[in-house]
Amino acid sequence: MSHDLPPELATALRPVLPELSEETIAAIGREVPDYARPLEGPFGRALRIGVERALERFVDAIEDPRSDDSGAREIYVELGRGEMRQGRSLESLLSAYRIGARLAWERFLAAGEAAGHEPATLYRLASAIFDYIDGITAESVEGFAEERAAAESELHRRRRALARLLMRDDVASEDIRDHAQLAGWARPAHVGALVVTGEDVNPDRLASRVGAGTIAVAEGPLVVAWVSDPEAPGRRAQLEAAVDAAPAALGPAVAPERAAVSLARAQAALALAAEGRLDGAALVVADDHLPALLLHGGDATVAADLSRRALAPLAELRPRARVRLRATLRAWLDNPGQVTLVAGELHVHPQTVRYRMAQLRELFGDRLDDAEERFQLALALRADGGGGGGGTSS
Repeated sequence: MSHDLPPELATALRPVLPELSEETIAAIGREVPDYARPLEGPFGRALRIGVERALERFVDAIEDPRSDDSGAREIYVELGRGEMRQGRSLESLLSAYRIGARLAWERFLAAGEAAGHEPATLYRLASAIFDYIDGITAESVEGFAEERAAAESELHRRRRALARLLMRDDVASEDIRDHAQLAGWARPAHVGALVVTGEDVNPDRLASRVGAGTIAVAEGPLVVAWVSDPEAPGRRAQLEAAVDAAPAALGPAVAPERAAVSLARAQAALALAAEGRLDGAALVVADDHLPALLLHGGDATVAADLSRRALAPLAELRPRARVRLRATLRAWLDNPGQVTLVAGELHVHPQTVRYRMAQLRELFGDRLDDAEERFQLALALRADGGGGGGGTSS
């Protein structure tokens, strides 16, 4: 105690401690709304012990400033932790401390005066009381902050676990529900997978920028964020702002138990964008590119095999001739029978188109008149990536 109080003051104060403890507990229960209940059970016992030890610790320090009751500190740290666990702010506990300080000053002043202590000593006693309450307050604030940090850390851990659970294609609806409750996640009707790549992408910051209801986790070089109601009005602009030009893809809106489908499609779209197969802004919306995903987003050998088999008649041609006829075939399939339109697209004379089509009919025969074959040829040309150019005449 650093207020230069005489040790004999403790002798005058100690007799009032039992009655002061009871009066303080009663006043707290009466004046603090959150504590307006029978002070029984663990909470009541903790509060009673806190009041009694606080008063005893204060008087002991007057009697012997060198006394050390470090174990009492944990009481007030734990009271702060308890408020956090109960979902309250510290205001009620700090109100209780202020009530205790007020009553202690009133009773100690009367006891000090009755024992004949000088007014100057009693003024220093008042200062010591309120400094002491500030110290207890700091201990409870520390406990509250520690518990909040621990709770936030646990909540983040649970949300990361939920984010990874949603990636699985074998997850049950009940598992999602249970994990969502533990993580404090209001399960939406639909989610979409937002996949972002970049060394500087922070999952928590991304989730915060996307908005409430978003959970995110880093998974290798990617960050996966689960976006609630991704098709809501204005949502796409919000997501574009959130990714901040980092390469990203958004999967379709699906029920949470089908979240893995959205993730797989978003990852496939992001991979195709990285290969230069998709055009558009940094944020690629997977379902805007379904044909490309159909051809290139799964087993790449399927598209390659289709292209090789369907376009086999072109394989034996010289490279320049192959390019010209492939371009003509694609333009013709896109604009069947429209010689002038095909010529304009290829920048050649209509007669050149007729000549090339005669060559193609020699190569492909009746396949050019069969709807199913034409469909396969159109797919094969897109899978193969050919069909551009061909503006030279021959």
